[in-house]
Amino acid sequence: MLGEILRSQPEIALFVSLAVGYFIGSFKLGPVQLGGVCGTLIVALILGQTGARIAPDLKNIAFALFIFALGFTGGPQFFANVGRGWRYGLLSIVEIVSVLALIMIVVVIMHLDAGTAAGLLAGAATESAVIGTATEAIGKLGIPDADISHMQANVVTAYSVSYLFGLITIVLFTSQLAPLMLRVNLRDESERLWREMGGESALEDGQRQAMASLVTRVFKVGPALNGVAVGVLEQRHGGALTVEQVERNGVPSIVGANFVFAQNDIAMIMGRRDALLAGAADIGVEIAGRDSFGLAKAERLDVVLTRKDLEGVSLRELRGRSTAERGRGIYVEAVTRLEATIPALPATRLNRGDILTLAGTKGDVDRGARLLGYPLVPTQKTDFVYLGIGVLLGMAIGHLGGTFGGISLSLGTGGGCLLSGLFFGWIRSRHPLVGSLPPAAAQILKDFGLATFIAAVGLSAGPDAIKLVREYGISLPLVGILMVLIPGLLSLLIGRHLLKLDIPTLLGAIAGQQCSTPAISSLVSVTGNSTPVIGYTITYALSNVLLPLMGPVVVGLARQLGG
Repeated sequence: MLGEILRSQPEIALFVSLAVGYFIGSFKLGPVQLGGVCGTLIVALILGQTGARIAPDLKNIAFALFIFALGFTGGPQFFANVGRGWRYGLLSIVEIVSVLALIMIVVVIMHLDAGTAAGLLAGAATESAVIGTATEAIGKLGIPDADISHMQANVVTAYSVSYLFGLITIVLFTSQLAPLMLRVNLRDESERLWREMGGESALEDGQRQAMASLVTRVFKVGPALNGVAVGVLEQRHGGALTVEQVERNGVPSIVGANFVFAQNDIAMIMGRRDALLAGAADIGVEIAGRDSFGLAKAERLDVVLTRKDLEGVSLRELRGRSTAERGRGIYVEAVTRLEATIPALPATRLNRGDILTLAGTKGDVDRGARLLGYPLVPTQKTDFVYLGIGVLLGMAIGHLGGTFGGISLSLGTGGGCLLSGLFFGWIRSRHPLVGSLPPAAAQILKDFGLATFIAAVGLSAGPDAIKLVREYGISLPLVGILMVLIPGLLSLLIGRHLLKLDIPTLLGAIAGQQCSTPAISSLVSVTGNSTPVIGYTITYALSNVLLPLMGPVVVGLARQLGG
């Protein structure tokens, strides 16, 4: 009865796969979380035994939207990291070359078909997009339909088997095994790097989380500041604090750099916590519980960095380049890159396309937006003209291909839409008035598009999934583990001894080359700060593009070597 219902109304199977899959994927065991995509695939594989199938057109549309949105959101950072950050980028190349070599060795030894080989790559590298590019490449092999269906089923089955073991391995390797091999205390190393980059001295985790980096305090001015100009005080502390307003004789007023203090003035000062703590004794006596007079209210504004001349500039250098008056009262409270927050420390280097959270009064943050780029204005509108043209162009690019060394390769819709998304996302970052695709809308396209695609291919796998597991047994999980450990060890050796990378950022880069969000989350938890995210964002941006493009390559090579 159930099978008949699902076969007659496959949309029921689709949404059951999504609902139950994401529910299963939400559970965590320590730092390891299966995730909604893998959970959806497992449920779809089970329901696929009933014969329920999703129309191929829906599957193709869902994947095209997912892969375009993936490229669109990653485009600015991808191009920013090509050339710059080459030491971290080299680790992504190590990942690509080593996993390709390993896959081909396993293909020859175990006589794997192209589908199983591509599924191992997708699962071990925890890169779900490879499933789409690989299954599409298999569909163009020019072999009987039954063989195509069998290989495509093997892609998702091999992925589901190797994904969990690859995920556990990369989490344990980056957060536990690698620090033991290097004989370091990861938390101490991260604290050292944090201080070297200009972060505050060591604090207990609870203190660091509870205390905001940018604060506002009210002081009664003491004799040390009598007759001293506001600008002089601010320069003493390197621009890390700003006098926003002063109350004199009961009358509050907003002040500039030329205003001169008088003893017993009541001053509202905004700035970095450490700067205010250091300067409190010279300023006067803090008045606890006093509000900010209601004249100058602190605001926050997200700004997209677009200036070409600020590419690779540190926050410390950014402040040094600005005149005292232009940069006055503008604070960078956070830096967001690829949806990850990296530490906004003086030594943090910026990329075009970074989202800077500016803090200060409204006039100050508006001035900062004009100086750095453009405000990220919340919008719910999607430019469907831009989106439609981008996907169409991607489909056209997907027809490009050729024969190389006797191996037939084609980008396919997946590879074409990925490249198109990269280009259209990059254009959007340079010309923000065109091509609106709000972050929330892009996330929906990525989440729903990928989950729908995964559910469709999982349902189509059917009984073939059981056959593959029976045929190879424990071999697939073991190969998945090796495909994480060997590239990870190579990157650890090259990154530490040849490239001389700091250990926290190196381990973050290894998590990024595996496109593993759980691994970087575990690292941040172990280190106690966000320094590993600096390396993660660079390799993640590169691997998130390069790995999906390897889907057709693996299919072509495995077809040639495996026969």
